[in-house]
Amino acid sequence: MEWLRSLREKIEGLEKERAGLLAEMESLKEKGEAKAQELENEVAALRKEVKALEKLLNITEKTK
Repeated sequence: MEWLRSLREKIEGLEKERAGLLAEMESLKEKGEAKAQELENEVAALRKEVKALEKLLNITEKTK
């Protein structure tokens, strides 16, 4: 009967660890998505800045 108790404790421990790992994965996923959105916004702003500088300097796509 001791092996049953040991097995049950092992299963409970693994279930808790699994739940913790799933929660950590979800948190990391959210952080990754936020970082990607931040980078997309930064790239869009840089593209606008490049276009504004090109316009200011009268640079066209063909002369690059």
